[in-house]
Amino acid sequence: MLARKSIIPEEYVLARIAAENLRKPRIRDRPRKARFIAKNGACNLAHKNIREQGRFLQDIFTTLVDLKWRHTLVIFTMSFLCSWLLFAMMWWLVAFAHGDMDASIECTTNSTKWTPCVTCVRSFTSAFLFSIEVQVTIGFGGRMMTEECPLAITVLILQNIVGLIINAVMLGCIFMKTAQAHRRAETLIFSRQAVIALRNGKLCFMFRVGDLRKSMIISASVRIQVVRKTTTPEGEVIPIHQVDIPVDNPIESNNIFLVAPLIICHVIDKRSPLYDISAADLALQDLELIVVLEGVVETTGITTQARTSYIAEEILWGHRFVPIVTEEEGVYAVDYSKFGNTVKVAAPRCSARELDEKPSILIQTLQKSELSHQNSLRKRNSMRRNNSIRRSNSMRRTNPSLIVPKVQFITPEGNQSASET
Repeated sequence: MLARKSIIPEEYVLARIAAENLRKPRIRDRPRKARFIAKNGACNLAHKNIREQGRFLQDIFTTLVDLKWRHTLVIFTMSFLCSWLLFAMMWWLVAFAHGDMDASIECTTNSTKWTPCVTCVRSFTSAFLFSIEVQVTIGFGGRMMTEECPLAITVLILQNIVGLIINAVMLGCIFMKTAQAHRRAETLIFSRQAVIALRNGKLCFMFRVGDLRKSMIISASVRIQVVRKTTTPEGEVIPIHQVDIPVDNPIESNNIFLVAPLIICHVIDKRSPLYDISAADLALQDLELIVVLEGVVETTGITTQARTSYIAEEILWGHRFVPIVTEEEGVYAVDYSKFGNTVKVAAPRCSARELDEKPSILIQTLQKSELSHQNSLRKRNSMRRNNSIRRSNSMRRTNPSLIVPKVQFITPEGNQSASET
């Protein structure tokens, strides 16, 4: 049977598809900038062409801890199997050299005819089982050592020492992998975006940091670095140029008490790399601000470090973080659903240098901020008034006892008139 033809001619369909493709604008995705630190704190750095691979084996314990779990488990499993097989071969050679492979020998040490080095070891399988029993100290009782062979006693001591070393390394690696510092850093969160706004009459770079656990981070400190590509006067290109910027903290030790989410502030002054950057220039800047939070875990005493970064597209100019800490029934409550929420505020679009050179810009911005604050208060009061009126009206409608009754008055002429009291 022939295939059924379409109702619409094929020529018309092809022409229509071509016309639709021409009408659609071709949008080319902007290539994403490679960032030095990812949002989750991982370093976006690939090590290539390392010739001296033997340096990793010199620090074998750290290498095992840094490996993935599947690789570590495979290495430990192969270590046990190889040690069991190696010593099984040694036990088989001892038994073979002593002549214990004869089937006529009884599996007992009370035999007067022949005393074997290890009882009931007559094949490689039995030697392998005895090797496992010796290293993991199971001891089923069927195979045991005798005083006949000093070499067998030496092999027993050597296998016990090797087994203890493998167990110690395995337990140490598993403990270090489960108690690594970056596991605690998973509950230290940063705001997805940073803001630049006025605080105390100065432009400030701000972001929010918080801890989701009740166990605190002791001696927590925050450092900020700016990473950018620079060129020296001699023509040398530095692809990753790191510059430390100060954090506005009234405490001399630069430690923060991270009991609740805090807004970390950096004042953009003459020492700041952001001093000459305006709102229009921010989108064109090829920079990355790296934030590092360090502290000691209260429960384990291990130093932990949480990292994140902000590029130019993730910095909001003229925004402020909304408050999320409120007092409810004598307890401070934190609403983490608004952790990264911001609100737009009045802020100058010029750079901090221009703001210092022209104080009139700051005065105008403060006046606009005051007017917007007054307007918001008026809107809030009017909304509260309207809500109270609507609530009272709804209460009158739903509660019939609040309705004013009608009272009839009789006039001297005998007419009845109704009035409300």
